[in-house]
Amino acid sequence: MNFSWLKHYMPRSLYGRTAIILILPVLVVQIVVSLVFIRKDLEEITAQLTRLMMDDLSLVAAAANAAPSQEDFLTTFDPFLVASSTEARFLPPESAAPQEYLSWNEYSGRVVRNRLERELPGFLAVQFHPSKMTSVFLDTEIGVLELSFNRRRVTVPAPHQLLVTMLFFGMIVTAVCFLYMRNQLRPIKKLAEAAQAFGRGNTIAYSPRGATEVRVAGSAFLDMRQRIERQIEQRTMMLSGVSHDLRTPLTRMKLELSMMDDRDVAPMLQDVKEMEKLLDAFLDFARGAAGSEPEPVDPHEMVKDVVENWRRDGRDVMLGELSGQGTVVLRDFAIRRALDNLIGNALRYGTRARVSVAITAKSLRFRVEDDGPGIPADRRGDAVRPFTRLDPARNQNQGSGVGLGLAIVSDAARAHGGTLRLDKSEALGGLQADIVIGR
Repeated sequence: MNFSWLKHYMPRSLYGRTAIILILPVLVVQIVVSLVFIRKDLEEITAQLTRLMMDDLSLVAAAANAAPSQEDFLTTFDPFLVASSTEARFLPPESAAPQEYLSWNEYSGRVVRNRLERELPGFLAVQFHPSKMTSVFLDTEIGVLELSFNRRRVTVPAPHQLLVTMLFFGMIVTAVCFLYMRNQLRPIKKLAEAAQAFGRGNTIAYSPRGATEVRVAGSAFLDMRQRIERQIEQRTMMLSGVSHDLRTPLTRMKLELSMMDDRDVAPMLQDVKEMEKLLDAFLDFARGAAGSEPEPVDPHEMVKDVVENWRRDGRDVMLGELSGQGTVVLRDFAIRRALDNLIGNALRYGTRARVSVAITAKSLRFRVEDDGPGIPADRRGDAVRPFTRLDPARNQNQGSGVGLGLAIVSDAARAHGGTLRLDKSEALGGLQADIVIGR
């Protein structure tokens, strides 16, 4: 049997699912026990007590029907009534018909009423008073007779107390279990927060706590985080050395070429410039998002600043819709570099670009659109891979490097716990690149 439809109604959080695991069995046990107790014990015992009481009521009703008057009946049956702790009186002829009185939680009283109504001749109504007295009204030959007696003669002593007690202690046990489980789940939540923060490029303090399995998982996470940080640090140091070692001979080559005839060295100078651009692209990709620390940033002001810088260079870059408001913790340098790469690609293959921002309670989206040829849907996955050029000849002619532009953008998005999405621009007709970051 397929129970996949239940997933739509299940809570998403670990706390919610744990609460269901704790509360559901308690509720099921209480409901089953209550139903069994009510149907088996309560109803059967009440039925037996009612049957015994009906014998006395039938005897009294028969005597009342045979008595010549109300006074004779009360005089004759007074010893019996006293012995059975029963009070008897006749209602005045002008009084209204007796009405039934049962409180909303009077389950046993309804069982008594139904039994008397079915099997007791002349039965009119029954009343269960708050004073623990029960009144039964019988229609006799000499008038309407009211018989009052203690309700314990027909009902189980306080059956609802058992149910209330069971419910009360069930709630206490559930609360204690929930508090205990909350204490056990807190280390898991801390581990999830630390892992999520590290996935977004932030490092927060974390120490393994909780059960043995959670401590093992926490220790493994710390070891993994330390290895990744050490690897990033080593890569950054290595690239810094490579950058210095490569830029030194390139600088010497530029100086040597600058002293030669311009007509002869122009192609070589162009090659040196291309090599510097390639080196910058390699370093940007290898550096990733490590160039700045996370800080509160206003995305609207950031985008305005980036667009204005491109406009100063005389490029056709438009500022699109800026929706939402507020600040977001970002690596300012990494996001600016990603936006510059997207705008640069848009202007390289198109004539204009448009940049927009959308801020919501759950996400932040940067969008760059162009009017270029775009990227086919089946090639968009390849476009974000490092060192991949979809059209090598065209890229080389336009000096786009070795295909690291979108890879750098995708790396910056992942460093913030986000993703890079490529699609077709409905407004400009070219490529639509979205950097989506969760908040």
